[in-house]
Amino acid sequence: MIDKLEAIKKRFDEVSEQMVSPEVMADMKVYAKLSKEYKDLQKIVKEYLKYQDVLENIDSTKDLLKTEKDPDFREMAKEELDDFQTQKVETEEALKTLLIPKDPNDDKNIILEIRAGTGGDEAAIFAGDLYRLYQRFCESMKWKTQILDYTEGTSGGYKEITCNVSGEDVYGMLKYESGVHRVQRVPATETQGRVHTSAASVAVLPEMDDVEVEIDMNEVRKDTYCSSGPGGQSVNTTYSAVRLTHLPTGIVVQCQDEKSQLKNLDKALKVLRSRIYDLEVKKHQEEIGAHRRSMVGSGDRSDKIRTYNYPQGRVTDHRINHSVYNLPNVMDGNIGDFIEKLRIADNAEKMQEGLEAETA
Repeated sequence: MIDKLEAIKKRFDEVSEQMVSPEVMADMKVYAKLSKEYKDLQKIVKEYLKYQDVLENIDSTKDLLKTEKDPDFREMAKEELDDFQTQKVETEEALKTLLIPKDPNDDKNIILEIRAGTGGDEAAIFAGDLYRLYQRFCESMKWKTQILDYTEGTSGGYKEITCNVSGEDVYGMLKYESGVHRVQRVPATETQGRVHTSAASVAVLPEMDDVEVEIDMNEVRKDTYCSSGPGGQSVNTTYSAVRLTHLPTGIVVQCQDEKSQLKNLDKALKVLRSRIYDLEVKKHQEEIGAHRRSMVGSGDRSDKIRTYNYPQGRVTDHRINHSVYNLPNVMDGNIGDFIEKLRIADNAEKMQEGLEAETA
């Protein structure tokens, strides 16, 4: 581990020097790339320097105990040594976590898609509940959300809704929400008071730029149509809404959020790039085999991941077998506890994979 940390420290020093050079400062793309690398490395280097201090304190305290004769001083030194040993273990654990390979997409903005599944009108209502849950969570994180496209349910909620979420570490936090969410409750449409089970699927896609996913526009069919819903005079009068069909994959995306057709086209392309990337990731996962897929970080989107049980007031995440009995609080956007536990489980998986790779 020390060799790896020394290499990171060396690279951090190199990046620090490059960032103040006139050539780099004149090129904003290069500067932005180095700035991101600097920020990522800084966390590790800061902890490594703290670790070095702890090791030096342990050595100096041990040396003191070899020569010191005074009983009171020796007792104080022993207490300090115990504290330093505890700090050493804690710092080592922190460094191991920081050294886990980071998903390069964690810092990206996302395309969030929620679709009603089995359950008819109740599923659409639940999809609307999930959208409000994520909207409130994003507000608490100071992230910006923007609806790109939606189809309302006949009794409320959404048959499907697509939005963009932008901010810091958005994908890194919300990627664990991909999957099937199940609700058990008495629907508003139920007249006899029976509990029904309905579902909605959530897809969290990292937003890809045109350099990362290149689209040949000759392979894309573009259709325009009149937008619907809120939007003033432009609604149903101008062909501002855009629908794109990617012919090689059959992926269809649409956007009607903006009054400008060009702006809707730009947003639709963002969604299309993200979906094409997601399709390639799924192909790769199938190639490497189900046994090597992460249970937490990149599970199949068809997997049932969480159940919201209204009669019991319980929310259960099936991946980590974690339940809370505060459903209203969760539906109000307080899902940080679930995300933190999922991140810990994901890191534990990656650490285990790293240990297996080293011993293989």
